Amino acid sequence: MLSTWSSKQDCCEWRGVVCDINGRVTNLTLPCSTDDYIIDNTKNKAHCLGGNFHLSLFELEFLTYLNLSNNNFKAIHLSIDCQNLSLVNTPHKNKNFSSVAYLDLSENENLVIDDLRWLLRLSSSLIFLNLNSIDLHKQIHWNQILTRLPSLSELHLSNCQLESASTSFLYANFTSLEHLDISFNDLFSELPIWLFNITGLSYLNLRGNNFHGQIPKYLLHLRNLHSLNLKSNRMSGTIPSWLGQLEKLQYLNLFENLFNGSIPTTLANLSSLTYLDVASNNLSGILPPSLGNLSNLKTLGVGENYLSGVVTHQNFAKLFNLKRLFLSSPLFIFDFDPHWIPPFMLQFLVLEYADLKLVSWLYTQTSFDYLEINYSLFKNVSQEMFWRLANHCIFVSLVDNDMPWDMSNVVLNSEIIWLPGNGLRGSLPRLTSNVSVLQIQDNNLSGSLSSLLCQNMTEKSNLKYLDVSDNILSGGLTECWENWKSLVHVSLGRNNLTGVIPQSMGALSNLLSLHIYNNKLHGEIPLSLNNFLKLVIVNFSGNKFFGIIPYWIGKHVRVLILRSNEFSGDIPLQICQLSSLLVLDLAYNRLTGTIPHCLRNITAMISNNASESDEFGISVFNTRLNLNFQISVPLQAKGNDLDYQKYMCVIDFSNNRLSGTIPLELSSLAALQSLNLSQNQFMGTIPQEIGNMKALESLDFSNNTLSGEIPQSMSALSFLEVLNLSFNNFRGEIPLGTQLQGFSNLSYMGNPQLCGTPLVEKCNHIEVPGGGDTTLMENDEEESEVMQWFYMGMGVGFATCFWIVFGTLLFNPTWRHAYFNFLYDVKDWFNSRWF
Repeated sequence: MLSTWSSKQDCCEWRGVVCDINGRVTNLTLPCSTDDYIIDNTKNKAHCLGGNFHLSLFELEFLTYLNLSNNNFKAIHLSIDCQNLSLVNTPHKNKNFSSVAYLDLSENENLVIDDLRWLLRLSSSLIFLNLNSIDLHKQIHWNQILTRLPSLSELHLSNCQLESASTSFLYANFTSLEHLDISFNDLFSELPIWLFNITGLSYLNLRGNNFHGQIPKYLLHLRNLHSLNLKSNRMSGTIPSWLGQLEKLQYLNLFENLFNGSIPTTLANLSSLTYLDVASNNLSGILPPSLGNLSNLKTLGVGENYLSGVVTHQNFAKLFNLKRLFLSSPLFIFDFDPHWIPPFMLQFLVLEYADLKLVSWLYTQTSFDYLEINYSLFKNVSQEMFWRLANHCIFVSLVDNDMPWDMSNVVLNSEIIWLPGNGLRGSLPRLTSNVSVLQIQDNNLSGSLSSLLCQNMTEKSNLKYLDVSDNILSGGLTECWENWKSLVHVSLGRNNLTGVIPQSMGALSNLLSLHIYNNKLHGEIPLSLNNFLKLVIVNFSGNKFFGIIPYWIGKHVRVLILRSNEFSGDIPLQICQLSSLLVLDLAYNRLTGTIPHCLRNITAMISNNASESDEFGISVFNTRLNLNFQISVPLQAKGNDLDYQKYMCVIDFSNNRLSGTIPLELSSLAALQSLNLSQNQFMGTIPQEIGNMKALESLDFSNNTLSGEIPQSMSALSFLEVLNLSFNNFRGEIPLGTQLQGFSNLSYMGNPQLCGTPLVEKCNHIEVPGGGDTTLMENDEEESEVMQWFYMGMGVGFATCFWIVFGTLLFNPTWRHAYFNFLYDVKDWFNSRWF
């Protein structure tokens, strides 16, 4: 960034520096350029400016323009004067402080600003301020501070984690403010009153918050309002008919709220309106014909509602300037004149629930950049005409259509092609060098990969994203990968591919994500793959790979899934060097040995700073259309198959031949959410320190030979949703606490010496003299042992007495005769008595 900044050169010749004719610095422009993909919601900014942002920059007295956007600053270095600024008293402007009119620090995502009062040093000069994507969550009174900037005309605070809309603050003295953007924050309230006191406001963007309630009539105070964006909030009620009184309104976006009722016909009074989007609400009724009179309208979105009725060409007859159209409802009945030629030329179209043979006007549109058709019928439609139309688009998205077309002879040319779930058949289509993204999963495509990968191309490929998963492709992985070195993501999962991984695949040195799961591949992992130095996600599960687990896996790997193969040997110690690892799944293999103690070196599992809302994996961007393609990670956790796009830390070593004890070091992985060691040969006890794993949501130690008592510390695992300790040798009482007692007896079955809720074997406590508790189950065991000795003694005593009496009669004739004479006398007495 600062390679040209040298004392050997005049500073006016440095990169990003502009001087006036007197050689004084007036403009400093150093935004950082980053890649068009993001790993785990984080851009690669190793080459950008970082450290602290020093306010000494403002001592450049003639500086008027400062742009340091998209860098990697961490904090702002405040002077003592700035720290002592009061919210009440206007600061005295330092005579040496610059008169910056334009300040852009946006997209410094790691920059946390605890105090905005330093901006008051620029109070008289600042016109433009952009702090987008800076962490301002500690700023409760942000609006009260910024109202002290009397010259401020444009304010950008999007994605700043703002949590307070200051609803008790009734008046905002933004005397010059015309443009306000507070979109994508955490603002949860009704629309605050102070917004409607900024009478000079022409642009208001509240998108992506949690504003709720109805649109207040105070909005009519903003007579100069040209643009209102309430997209993706929770606004409700009906769309007010009085919106038609905002005569200067040109942009109205109410997409994705909870509005009901019908579309007000009074919106047709907004003759200057160029943008109207009411899609994704609960609106009903018909599409008002009067909207067709908005001749200045460039964007119309009415999709994903409950609108009904007949839609004809008359609804669009006077929309001469229309460029973007979102038309969608399963209740619409399309009745276009087959010979109608629209008065507009669309650049953007989203069409759903349509029969394409009834929309013949589509082929008159030759200026498409973006074409999206979903849930529609493509029967009796000319393939040749459609692909000729589509190949002129930058983006083509066809999702879940009835489209059983043969793709064998199709050549695709669009930069981004998104075709999942359409029933496409035949072999894979061919691509031109213009294609950057091909997503064609979940179809009925067959044949080999060669038809796509081994085609003759006259120009260098630009393909970055390839997903052909969930088809019925067969054959090997081909040796043609050297032609596709631009690839960043490859997904070949859930097909019938066979053979081994070819050496040529190592040519994909830019690869970040590789998915070849659930095929019929075999063999060892080739050493040529050690060229994958940038690899972040690896999923080889559900094949027949064998040999040892490769030790060369790149240090940036965050997801390693090798489950359901035939890998053998020990878990390599090199895995412990993967400090960024979040998912380690080696289940259902033939691994032996013990769990490495060095797993504590995986720091991402000790302290994961990502929030639950952060997206997981890799985002591939297309800046021309502002598109983001998220790569999901299929996981098996919590006893379920998950297609996960959020953060989750997982270790799964289940169904192997691992032995030894559970290492104490495993308990240090405090960010781990799922741990599965079932179906192995582990012995010993569960470490008491397992209670330190506070983030655990799923824990499975079943089918081992673990023993001892269940640690009391486990009752503190408050997020635990899945627990399986069955079929071990645990003994004693299940620790008390609502957490462990909340699971069914299936979680503990197969441990005959275990007792307590939820098992049938109860452990009722009794007092023991001298203090302390024991259990009735222990006493019962002691009493049972005493009774066994008692009955054994009775048996021996009976046998002894029997032989004493019987032996005397047997061997002493005198006693024997006397005994029988006695019996005869008893018999005679009995007879004489009763008979």
